[in-house]
Amino acid sequence: MVGYEWKIKSKAPDKKNVKWLLTILAKNRGLDTAKKLNDFLNPTLEQILKVTPTHLEKGLNRVISAIKNKEKIAIYCDYDADGLNAAAIMWETLYDLGAKVMPYVPHRLTEGYGLSKQGILKLKEEQKITLIITVDQGVTALEQVQYATKLGIDVVITDHHILPVKQPHPYALVHTTDLCGAGVAWRLCWEIVSQLDPTYKDKFLEKLELAAIATIADLVPLIGANRSIVKMGLLQIVKTKRPGLKALITAANITWPVGTYEIGHIIAPRINAMGRIEHGLDSLRLLCTKSQKKADTLAQLLSKTNTRRQDLTTKAIEHARSLVDPEVLIGVIEHDTWHEGVIGLVASQLVESFWRPMIVISRGVKFSKGSARSIPGFNIIEAIRASSQYLVDAGGHPMAAGFTIETEQIEIFKNSITKYAKTIITEEILERKLEAECELESGDINMENLKTIEVFEPFGIANPLPLFVTKNMTVEDVRGVGLQNKHLKLQVDGISAIGFNLGELRTQLRPGHKVDLAYTLAVDRYAGDGSIQLKVKDLKVANHQIQ
Repeated sequence: MVGYEWKIKSKAPDKKNVKWLLTILAKNRGLDTAKKLNDFLNPTLEQILKVTPTHLEKGLNRVISAIKNKEKIAIYCDYDADGLNAAAIMWETLYDLGAKVMPYVPHRLTEGYGLSKQGILKLKEEQKITLIITVDQGVTALEQVQYATKLGIDVVITDHHILPVKQPHPYALVHTTDLCGAGVAWRLCWEIVSQLDPTYKDKFLEKLELAAIATIADLVPLIGANRSIVKMGLLQIVKTKRPGLKALITAANITWPVGTYEIGHIIAPRINAMGRIEHGLDSLRLLCTKSQKKADTLAQLLSKTNTRRQDLTTKAIEHARSLVDPEVLIGVIEHDTWHEGVIGLVASQLVESFWRPMIVISRGVKFSKGSARSIPGFNIIEAIRASSQYLVDAGGHPMAAGFTIETEQIEIFKNSITKYAKTIITEEILERKLEAECELESGDINMENLKTIEVFEPFGIANPLPLFVTKNMTVEDVRGVGLQNKHLKLQVDGISAIGFNLGELRTQLRPGHKVDLAYTLAVDRYAGDGSIQLKVKDLKVANHQIQ
């Protein structure tokens, strides 16, 4: 178990008024004026519309021209939850506005990520497409855009990934890193709706439910416009009329309300599963179908596929762990038995286990696919692009990226990126930190303060669920729970506490021990009595961290 360094952001006041915790949570998030706090707690549509991607007007005009002239349009998407929700937003909107439009979801194994010449040619020859709109991808498609242009196809790219040094030259590059891919698609569609049919705006606002799912799934910062999208989108999900979402929620046995946890850990993985190991088109069909019967069937398919994905992932993680040298600064491992659709999930788990940037490569005969995940302080896409001479293509974000590489180049790439990592990664970066909002006394753990915390929902990247520290709590009961006692169940100072995946620590604790806990606060839904429960992230006994 990797040890944590604890950092307390703020000191709790000696004399606590009604708003003391609100003040601390606001301060820790940089909300140091009444206006900043109000904008944060009460997100609006205007905050979304303030984001203006590049080439927005140029892209808008080209799409409107295509609709008016009855051109055939293809929405070319990524096959993850962000890309598929983006495609649903774009396709539904243009279709409802009278466009001749079709979605195109590439197959991960036969076509790969993003625009492909194979896909472009197919759209030209079979569908007579004259305009391709990409969603959640396209910024690295330099040759593909050139190819489309030669075939007489205009390309409007909508994307949010970090721009490479060499960029494509589409008709319009509608781009911002301030939103996820579906957010960019929604933003462009808002302008299209405003121009062509303002009466459709109320209906279009419902599509924030799709943008919210994508925003949560793609792990973008939940501040500013993204926070507005998620907060407004979650309100739409509560009253959703979309058969696919209703079927997915039912199939996953989710109890209301649906929040960021349910979307990030239950709904999005099911949407992603099809693109990972089958074909993402079925997830798009689920999102867009108007038939509840069809939605129910597709939701079952997604759930079954997700179970298969979990099995593949578990086996690959167990194997991958055995190949990691815990002393390296950056892990680069590869094998020919790992399904390329799960290597990103494997990389994420390895980061959690070893607290190092991790690159996992699904080795092929001629070409191999790599997926990378990082730790704060190490920009993984910059690191990968620093060795771009060995790659076919690469794209992503500071914390997650993917690439294609000729198999014979893997070893030299590994040496190159390891050399790069040595110039960037410091001991400080490798320290695993827990940042707590403040210390709480046992008496501060109450429903009133929990309600204050809930005001700051939705939580996610850049607005984490508040973590607190309470010291010298008395252990009254300790036991293991779950399969093979995987989890730690405690009773401390009369309060229930659960430490997921901390079951191994139970042998080191006894009733009467004094412990320091780092935890989040939640309602104990399992007990069903509405009491408060501590969700323990880390603990220390007798001033020594448990290892």
